[in-house]
Formats: sequence, C-alpha cells, structure tokens
Amino acid sequence: MHKEEQIAAQISKLEEKYKDSGQDLSSYLDGLLYQRYLTYWDYIHLDTLLSLQIPRTHFPDEEIFIMYHQITELYFKLILHEQKQIVDDKSQNIDFFTEKTRRINSYYQALISSFSIMIKGMEREQFLQYRMALLPASGFQSAQYRMIEIYATPMENLVHHTERDRFSSEDSIEELYEHIYWKKGATDVVTGEKTLTLKQFEYRYTPRLIRIAKQVQNSTIYHKYLQLSDNKRHNKDLIEALKTLDLNANVNWPLMHMGSAHRYLGKEKGQIDATGGTNWKDYLPPSFQKVVFFPEIYTKQELNDWGKQWVEHIFNPEKQKK
Repeated sequence: MHKEEQIAAQISKLEEKYKDSGQDLSSYLDGLLYQRYLTYWDYIHLDTLLSLQIPRTHFPDEEIFIMYHQITELYFKLILHEQKQIVDDKSQNIDFFTEKTRRINSYYQALISSFSIMIKGMEREQFLQYRMALLPASGFQSAQYRMIEIYATPMENLVHHTERDRFSSEDSIEELYEHIYWKKGATDVVTGEKTLTLKQFEYRYTPRLIRIAKQVQNSTIYHKYLQLSDNKRHNKDLIEALKTLDLNANVNWPLMHMGSAHRYLGKEKGQIDATGGTNWKDYLPPSFQKVVFFPEIYTKQELNDWGKQWVEHIFNPEKQKK
C-alpha cells in the first residue's frame, strides 16, 4: 500500500470513530492543528509534583519523610488500580487474575525494599524533633491503605481477631466496621477513648470506606477467588501469588514499620508515643493482628502461626540474615 493510500485509510477510520460524537472529523483535525506539542513535564505535571513537599520545620530530613510518604501513597494508588480491575472482571480468566495479583506484589515489593529509606535514611535526632510539629497527623490515617484491605477481603476478616468469632457475613457492614482491627490501635485501652487521630480519620473517611465496602460486598478479591471453578481455585500460580500478597500486605509491610518504629520510637525504658498517639507495639505486629485476606488457602497450622516471624525479625535479626 502506498503512503497516500495508507493515509486515506487512516482518515476513513478516524471518520468512522468520530461520526457518533456529533462533530465531523474536520473539527477534530482543527483541534489537533491548534494543540501544542506535548512535553514530558506537562504530561506528568512535573512542576506541580515537585512543589508538593512543604515541610513544617527547618529540619532537612523532614523533606525526606514527606516525599517517602507521598511515594508510598502513589504505590497504594497503583495497588488499588489493579485491585479494582480484579473486582470488576467478570471473565474468571485465571491468567488475568494471576497477572494482576503479581503486579500488586511487585508494587508491595518495591515499597518493602525501599523502606530502608525510612529506617536508615533519616537522623533519629531530627525525626524526634520535627515529628512534634506533625501532631496529630499519622500514617495511621492512610485511607488508601484501608481501601486496599476492603477490596482484598470481606469485612468480617478485618474485625479484630479477639472479636472475630462473634461476627459473620450476615452482620451489617456498619457493625463490622465498628469492630475493625485497626481502631484498637488508636483507642486508649483503659478509658476506651479514641485518639484525635482516629476521630479525624473517622470523620473524614468513614462514609467513603463504608460505601466502598458495600460496593464490593460479595465481590472482593477473596470472593473472586472463591467463585472460581474447582480447577482454577487449585491453580498453583494463582495460589502462590495470593499467598505472596497476603504476606506482603499483612506481614512484611507491617514488619518494616515495626523496624522503623523501634529505631525512632523505641528506648531502653518504655517507648515514645507515635505522632498520632497510636499504640504501635500492639497495632503493628502481624502476630498480634492476625489479619489474613485469603484464609481458605492456608492450613490451620499456618493460620495459627501467622506472623510469628516478626518476633525473629525484631529480636533475632542475625538469624534472619542466615
């Protein structure tokens, strides 16, 4: 085909594409003619992106702290992007399911491997000073992280493990949400009073989180797995990907936070409170929370031992290197 014929064929296809829009192709070609050339910095809004780091103090390391959390939230958005596709998919295509889960794992692995920036990349003295200007803000208030959990598994699996036996899928989303595990991490054990951090978070995000939970009721990623045929449910690649996701989200990622908290907030006698007043020693350890997205794919023993490796990670770091 000659170049002129190829161009004519392309124009014909464009006319077909745009005829239902109410405008003729000529109008769209005019728009293309007047449009500026696209640049990299305009496409990703680079100037805006680089202007979003606004420290509250003069300590240089605070900018690292801000940027790392912003990067984390972008990775969370990527995870949600893949999760929504799994939830919306009606095909039950095992390759699609497995590939999307692997993508999620690659995002988690990037986060986990980069967390040394938080653990070793800031001066402890600086952190302990500029953190006081951040009160009561806390990473606990990451709504996207809560959304990831809600897309992954039914709400009854997110109820605090000490109360989990009392609830089932028959209970309302609102009731299950009131007993979700992470609320205990920002509630005074003695008085039962919620921290300001939790109050702020609930006021802003509770309606949205409950709405999402209702939207994915019976269609979370775990539901999608359970709805597969017998053969597909036993697919080794998918099971491996789901187990890796569970470990990344509910063991490895919290473990990295434990390491960071011990470095910056741990001390010989007692501990320093987190910025939002969260009980991080009770809230972060995986073995304390026992949050499991896909319980069906584990043995009873595996569920009983869930997250025990955090003890080795924190108290026997040399053993972990072997």
